[in-house]
Amino acid sequence: MTSPLPILALLFNAFVWGLAWWPFRLMHGAGLHPLWATAVMYCGVLLALLALRPGIWAQVRAHPQLWLLALSSGLNNVAFNWAVTVGDVVRVILLFYLMPAWAVLLAWKVLGERPTGHAVARLALAFAGVVLVIWPEGASAQALLHGLSMADGLALLGGFMFALTNVTLRRLHAVPGQARMFSMFGGCLLMALAVGAIGLQAGVVEPFPAPNATWVATAVLLAGVLLLGNWALQFGASRLAAGTTAVVMLSEVVFASVSSVLLSAATLQPRTLLGGGMIVLAALLASLQRR
Repeated sequence: MTSPLPILALLFNAFVWGLAWWPFRLMHGAGLHPLWATAVMYCGVLLALLALRPGIWAQVRAHPQLWLLALSSGLNNVAFNWAVTVGDVVRVILLFYLMPAWAVLLAWKVLGERPTGHAVARLALAFAGVVLVIWPEGASAQALLHGLSMADGLALLGGFMFALTNVTLRRLHAVPGQARMFSMFGGCLLMALAVGAIGLQAGVVEPFPAPNATWVATAVLLAGVLLLGNWALQFGASRLAAGTTAVVMLSEVVFASVSSVLLSAATLQPRTLLGGGMIVLAALLASLQRR
């Protein structure tokens, strides 16, 4: 029998990220923008890794292809953390989880897994679901793009980068796990600082605030939990097919939706439920096809 550990590891990671919106909003309320929060947390994690594994940098330098993993993982985190902090959590999660559709296209390009007719049909189903989620009720097709919020765009970008991260993890399964982890965390730090600096100049990101007990304690605790979650992701994703990983990670939709509705951080409307159901169904069909 196949070991359940990779799936359990992915479920843990999905649980962590399904509830991560709450501490990010808590820190934002205390004055720390999610980009700076991302940079602070991953800076601490990187320092801890370097202290525990002094030779890890040499492993990273020995595998230049890890830069792609750093870029995709960093932009994934930046986009997701920012989106769930400022947007409707359920809507953001659903748009983010167009990821299985992106994974089909990326696996074709990166892994050489040519999509079948069924895969193309699932892509169409998933994209139709996205249109339902983001299309303003009663609006014309021309108003569709104007109805997109910044959180919507960030969620779509984050989902694409998450798919690229999963496909890249599978491609780099032979690279030492700690080197992959360091690259992912390093990418999160670098991308958060880079996007934060650009956003600061554009006036859409607040300056870094003075430390206070709320955001400092929250950042330290969340950093530790995300460290475990990231290890679980790279452990599970490197041992499972890209399609299986995508479907298991859909449990984040449940974790995030239930918690955000209970805490009044999201609203469930019929169009959102229908579109979200189409997105989830496309992912589940992908899992059945893989099996």
